[in-house]
Amino acid sequence: MNTDVYDHIQSVILTEKATLLSEKFNKYVFRVNPSANKIQIKRAIEIAFKKKVLDVNTANYAGKKKRERRADFGRRPHWKKAIVTLKAGEKLDLV
Repeated sequence: MNTDVYDHIQSVILTEKATLLSEKFNKYVFRVNPSANKIQIKRAIEIAFKKKVLDVNTANYAGKKKRERRADFGRRPHWKKAIVTLKAGEKLDLV
């Protein structure tokens, strides 16, 4: 089970809601691999950023249907979001 930490973490989500979560509750939002579980996400964040993770919450999102040429329909990929809570006093400098 020696996988790279960046196989689990895809990107950081920087929206208004995510910024408020980080400022008020010390929670950070990441787009992660849909097959990654909470333990793998926790380890990946701790290794990549060298911070102590207290909790990980995840949510799965279905890809939206999108119309392509003519009457064909396509689909955006399914994705997973992880909200990571860090130990009090620790911060991530993402921007």
